[in-house]
Amino acid sequence: MNLPERFIDRMTRELGPTEAERLCAALQTEPSTSIRLNPEKLSTPKWPSKRVPWCEWGYMLDERPAFTLDPAFHAGAYYVQEASSQFAGYIMMQALGGLAECRGRRILDVCAAPGGKSTHYASLVGSEGLVVANEINRSRAAVLADNARKWGLANMVITCNDSSRLTALEGWFDAVAVDAPCSGEGMFRKSEEAVEQWSDQNVAMCAERQWEILENAFQVLRPGGVLIYSTCTFNRSEDEGVLRRASEEWGDQLEPLDEIACPEEWGVVRGREGVFQTFRFFPHRVQGEGMFMGVAVKAGIDSSRRRLPKSRRQVLTKLDRQSEQELVRWVLEPEKMRFYGAGEMLYACRREHYEALEAMSGALSVIYSGVAMGQIFKGRLKPDGALAFYVGLNREAVASREVETDVALQFLRRQEVAAEPFKEGLNLVLHDGQALGFVKRVGARVNNMYPSSLRILK
Repeated sequence: MNLPERFIDRMTRELGPTEAERLCAALQTEPSTSIRLNPEKLSTPKWPSKRVPWCEWGYMLDERPAFTLDPAFHAGAYYVQEASSQFAGYIMMQALGGLAECRGRRILDVCAAPGGKSTHYASLVGSEGLVVANEINRSRAAVLADNARKWGLANMVITCNDSSRLTALEGWFDAVAVDAPCSGEGMFRKSEEAVEQWSDQNVAMCAERQWEILENAFQVLRPGGVLIYSTCTFNRSEDEGVLRRASEEWGDQLEPLDEIACPEEWGVVRGREGVFQTFRFFPHRVQGEGMFMGVAVKAGIDSSRRRLPKSRRQVLTKLDRQSEQELVRWVLEPEKMRFYGAGEMLYACRREHYEALEAMSGALSVIYSGVAMGQIFKGRLKPDGALAFYVGLNREAVASREVETDVALQFLRRQEVAAEPFKEGLNLVLHDGQALGFVKRVGARVNNMYPSSLRILK
């Protein structure tokens, strides 16, 4: 791979010749592979690995397996996420005061697709918390929604909006994360396209777009809330330059955060830009891809009730008693849940989240929230595939059947599967205890109910 000469020149100016040479050499090597476990579904990885030092659920793998052919991957038991990227969750946890203090918090992930950081935040805040994950590109937002479904915590709202529309939620979030679209220098060894599209002009354009998104994000952060800014690029224009502009524009509206622990042996390069603590990840220093992160706090004391936007339209609908009673039997803690309709689909969410979901659905473009339950026909639920992934699913509501790997892959490809293992009617398909989806047996025939959008194509 030939790196752009202008990129090499820029890195030489910004990092010095020795460091730039080491960086460029590392960008010619094979990328590392790491995963982050879903703590609600999996406790240990199945492959030889070592822990990511800054993430208790993160593991670096000795080699890259065929994830597509692993049913646990499709069950949302883990997420394939760069070790460097997992540091955002570490910053979030430390900034909010530890894992226990994360529970129940409200987090906005502004540029969220495909969902690595968003699902990490969802694990941190727990079922009582809420993560609003926004993506402006609709096709990428659809992928984000699929990953939220598979993660199965029902504590995420997926929105598809320009960041300016999010300002309707002014002062509402405990933490806001902006993983800004960037020139992608940190992904050079994983993406030839990133190398081919790089230019000085693109760097300048990205920096302006990043500032616009950060400005909008700052408005929705409550006083005392945590602001995290990140990119997967190396240059200072998109990294420290954007934070310097934030420090100049917002002045005493920003405060430094208590020092975040980052041992020297981790290989992360620490720094400061105004009140922001900064962290740089170079592939010649850490086992991971290139990243930059900065964190600070919005000044002030959060003393007022957080306002929700006024709904411009009624999107969520109340269910009749009979429909609600049918849904109740499918979840483990129905007393903690609120059931509602949106379009033709029935959903469930935590009771404490419903008011926010209702307001957001009426003011923003929301494409997924809580957990999709399915549709009711003749008084019985035809479950949506997302319900199988939900960690709060009551498995007593339906027959469950363990299947071997070959049958699981047939199911995940939406191919025909033999009727013999399954009971008449609905069945939950399991592999190694992980739920993959539903089938319906009718005599000698099995109807594969796995969502078409998720099927394995190869």
